[in-house]
Amino acid sequence: MCVRFGPPNPFLMTRFPKLLALAGVAGLLASCEKPAPPASAQTIPNVTVAVPVQKRLKEWDEYVGRLASPQTVQLRARVSGYLDKVHAKDGAQVKAGDVLYTIDPRSYRATVERAEAELERARTRQELAASEARRAEGLVAAKAISAEDFEQRVNTRRGADAEVRAAAAAVELAKIDLAHTEVRAPIAGRISDARVREGNLVIGDDSNNSTLLTTIVAVDPIYCYIEVDERSSLKYRELYKQGKRASALFGEVEAEMALANEEGFPHRGVVDFVDNEISPDTGTIRSRCVFPNKDSLMSPGYFARVRVPGSGEYDALLVRDSSIGSDQGRPFVFVVDAENVAHYRTIETGALEDGLRIVRNGLKPGEKIVINGLMAVRNSGKVNPQESPMPWPLEGTAAK
Repeated sequence: MCVRFGPPNPFLMTRFPKLLALAGVAGLLASCEKPAPPASAQTIPNVTVAVPVQKRLKEWDEYVGRLASPQTVQLRARVSGYLDKVHAKDGAQVKAGDVLYTIDPRSYRATVERAEAELERARTRQELAASEARRAEGLVAAKAISAEDFEQRVNTRRGADAEVRAAAAAVELAKIDLAHTEVRAPIAGRISDARVREGNLVIGDDSNNSTLLTTIVAVDPIYCYIEVDERSSLKYRELYKQGKRASALFGEVEAEMALANEEGFPHRGVVDFVDNEISPDTGTIRSRCVFPNKDSLMSPGYFARVRVPGSGEYDALLVRDSSIGSDQGRPFVFVVDAENVAHYRTIETGALEDGLRIVRNGLKPGEKIVINGLMAVRNSGKVNPQESPMPWPLEGTAAK
């Protein structure tokens, strides 16, 4: 309402007529302004609220590992000779039994033929000695020969038998050497480049001094070795004791893997081995994961990200990361009650799952939390909530 003034003071009117006129106009304008609204009506913020997503899940622990071959073979010459032919292309995928190199076989083939001839000669002597031993049995019974002559013929037959066995063994050894002139792949896998080319002399023996021809690595399946810290190892064993999680000590545990250029964890495998001691130098224990590699595109030596179950299955609540604040390092959310009052609530968070943050403790199913407008909210203050579903999964986030 406007304020009304009394009659003017004659003294002031005569002394300061202009000043009083200006003051009167200002007073009239100020007194006729509308009253300000209550402060509470100006500070109620508009916010978006949502109910946390409920899902039964298990948490995952991530590690960095390195791929390794289940089998690595250094292919060396087992016989000496000149290299006749390199059959496999460098870096090719080979099968077990494929011929990769040929060493000049002519001298070894001749050795086989000579050994077979010696075997035939020994068998001929064996037949003759056996025949004489049979005749000696009749003669000694008739006392036509002495016991000494009979014993000599029997021993001759035994010697002939031994010569046959020795000759047969020589044939077998000669055939083995001949077979080794064809160097075959002992395992399936990918070969390296040829270290020796046609026309070069290769040396073969039973030691590491023999000529290295190439190496072969098996790549399907492929291993990935990870180092698990002591605390995590103890956690897994405690979960096994409680019946909440399998243990690789007594079976297989699922595992997922991604290479450096891959999103998510597209490769599925298992942890099939845990070493028998913690390393005193690193405080970790070595574990082995096995993954299929049908297309042979993964090679030993690559770094990889591996995740394994870090808990048993449980009912979890998941919220957007943007709905979580931080108070001196402690995560919190604002829970809005039925009276539209926001309450400060500290929470315990976990890992991300499909783009949403796991809340381990601090929230109950069905409670509404502020997901947009968090900075305008004050503890125990009124809010103007607009309900919205919690996105699941977040747009652009691929489900794992």
